[in-house]
Amino acid sequence: MTTRTRILTGITTTGTPHLGNYAGAIRPAILASQDANADSFYFLADYHALIKCDDPQRIQRSRMEIAATWLAGGLDVNRVTFYRQSDIPEIPELTWLLTCVAAKGLLNRAHAYKASVDKNVETGEDPDAGITMGLYSYPVLMAADILMFNAHKVPVGRDQIQHVEMARDIGQRFNHLFGNGKEFFTMPEALIEESVATLPGLDGRKMSKSYDNTIPLFTSAKDMKDAISRIVTDSRAPGEAKDPDNSHLFTLFQAFATKAQEEEFRAELLQGLGWGEAKSRLFQLLDGQLGEARERYHQLMSRPSDMEDLLLIGAQKARAVAAPFLAELREAVGLRSFVNQAAAPVAAKKKAAKAARFVSFREDDGSFRFRLLSADGEQLLLSRNFADGKAAGAVTKQLQSGQTLDIRTEKYGFNVWLDGECVAESSAIYADAAQRDVGIDTLRVALTPTED
Repeated sequence: MTTRTRILTGITTTGTPHLGNYAGAIRPAILASQDANADSFYFLADYHALIKCDDPQRIQRSRMEIAATWLAGGLDVNRVTFYRQSDIPEIPELTWLLTCVAAKGLLNRAHAYKASVDKNVETGEDPDAGITMGLYSYPVLMAADILMFNAHKVPVGRDQIQHVEMARDIGQRFNHLFGNGKEFFTMPEALIEESVATLPGLDGRKMSKSYDNTIPLFTSAKDMKDAISRIVTDSRAPGEAKDPDNSHLFTLFQAFATKAQEEEFRAELLQGLGWGEAKSRLFQLLDGQLGEARERYHQLMSRPSDMEDLLLIGAQKARAVAAPFLAELREAVGLRSFVNQAAAPVAAKKKAAKAARFVSFREDDGSFRFRLLSADGEQLLLSRNFADGKAAGAVTKQLQSGQTLDIRTEKYGFNVWLDGECVAESSAIYADAAQRDVGIDTLRVALTPTED
């Protein structure tokens, strides 16, 4: 059975979505979620919002607006897991577990923190003036968001690549300290969509609330039409040829038009279409595509209880994954029940002595490997690379089957062969042939089937 790729996307709840957000992030993410091979997690990053905003009304309003936008835009909650970050109590607990292994030096290098420090230094302030622990620890919270659900891919802008890399660093550190050969966390990869549209705003700069140059997405048709009328154009009169390739208005039209509509609009501009009529055409195009979604948006905003129900269902789905995983992580770090552990140590040692353990892992290139660890954690064998986990698993089953091992020595190391193919090698280069032979004997004992 093919494992679906888990994709995780967070949306910070500090503002009202505009046309640029929709074209650049919301629309492509909704399309991606319809892929049968994708296991998509989408969440409202409202804990992250608290770092940037101290206005409770704004945060609450934004949470509703963003939830309604995604749902109205066509997000199918039956296909994806859609939830609020703050509805998953396992997230802040994992954040603390990761905080305890995250290096301060790593967090010191975070772009947002460094930028704030640099700004303070430039203005003669104390380097940490106005910097909260929320801002400083932001990468750890983001790591918890990603690692809690073992996401394979995390769609981000280029400014967020560092945070995904930091999540990998923190996850690897936790695996090393507490895994005892087990890889608790999947190493996530940043997914950069080079083709995602970055729309110009009313003044030609990137559409952004900070520039006050946005076009409303779902507020009302009138607001959208009024905003479009304010798009900056050149002074060419009706009848004069316009240059589509240097027109912000044409770029906006292009982001929503079919190829045929785009070519027709380009030809009309070259033939002298007036800017007023061109803006009317843009409004008609957008209103035709977004009108039904706008109606659904306003219905959802008028019935917040419907959104609440959907988000709580999403939280249940998310917690069904998060709760048992966090219990496993608590066990790993030593946060265990006294009662359940009271009689366990002796029994656990006896059980561990029965057999060695195979530990599978995935390399950065996507290939799969496994290690054979003795009961006390010593690495006895390291496999070659396999194209998929199924092939690696088949080899481990053969090695545990009790069949006679084909072990071939090579100087002061050895290789293990199956069906005429080298599948693994000794983990160490021994000092001499005698030590090598002891290693081979240890391997044979470890792979000898035991009776329960």
